[in-house]
Amino acid sequence: MTGAYAHRPVLLEECIEALHIKPDGVYIDGTLGRGGHSEQIARRLSDRGRLICIDRDSQALEEAGVRLAPWKDRITFLHGNFGDLDALLEQAGVPGADGMLFDLGVSSPQLDDPDRGFSYMHDAPLDMRMDREDSLTAWTVVNQWPREELRRVLSQYGEERYAGPIAAAIERAREKAPIETTLELVEVIRSAMPAAALREKQHPAKRSFQGIRIAVNDELTAISRMMQAAIPRLNPGGYLAVISFHSLEDRIVKSELAAAAKGCDCPPSFPVCVCGKQPQVKLTPRKPILPSPQELAENPRARSAKLRVAEKLEPKPKKDL
Repeated sequence: MTGAYAHRPVLLEECIEALHIKPDGVYIDGTLGRGGHSEQIARRLSDRGRLICIDRDSQALEEAGVRLAPWKDRITFLHGNFGDLDALLEQAGVPGADGMLFDLGVSSPQLDDPDRGFSYMHDAPLDMRMDREDSLTAWTVVNQWPREELRRVLSQYGEERYAGPIAAAIERAREKAPIETTLELVEVIRSAMPAAALREKQHPAKRSFQGIRIAVNDELTAISRMMQAAIPRLNPGGYLAVISFHSLEDRIVKSELAAAAKGCDCPPSFPVCVCGKQPQVKLTPRKPILPSPQELAENPRARSAKLRVAEKLEPKPKKDL
């Protein structure tokens, strides 16, 4: 395989194994991207099975549609944000699913397309929108948001140690003229960092670009909303698989799954449960699944990936108190 289809999805075999695909089941790929995960799901479905493919990037839907054409009769494509999962599944007439997969963060096609403005390695207009129909761009965040809000974005979303000096440098630069392109922004970021930080292996703009991208796309809010919608929508015995790429994403996924797996939240001092909450899921396995050494050698972008999997439990009959 060459070209776009040569791209290998992260943790592909692990995801397919985790979903325990039934040929006549209903499955959701909430982050379609190039369609690599969806192709392997669709291959395992019979004509009675159904796959719902969601992406907020209309270009991804168009390109993946070509790849998935052999199985189009069992696929429904939806343009939307997985944070709106409830509304999207209502729109598709899907009350529940036997498996859901979410591959979080920016997709490889978006990173590799210089015109999208996600990369600090190529010069492009400051955009960073996953959905080009959204109004907020990175240009607006960089040039119009107050310095303190910029500092918060860089620190909280980018986990950037030098968020304060970088935000101040951005404010000084934009007072002279708007910062128009990615490489202009990279130079401003570099100018605010100490020499020791510039010698680190990681690109000096990586954390700042991550923070701005998350802000532009409201990614963390979307993940939280998706998790809260996905678990109730899973059929008993169904599986939820979520791949995260940095600690902020993984923290939300881990927290939501832990709460759903816990059930009872009565104070420890209570002799018996009075809240009546039951565990909704079981973590399978309890710890995240990481890429194999072979995958890391073949695809460096997989190095920070974590796959968390949960099985939806059958509700137990409530006991009378």
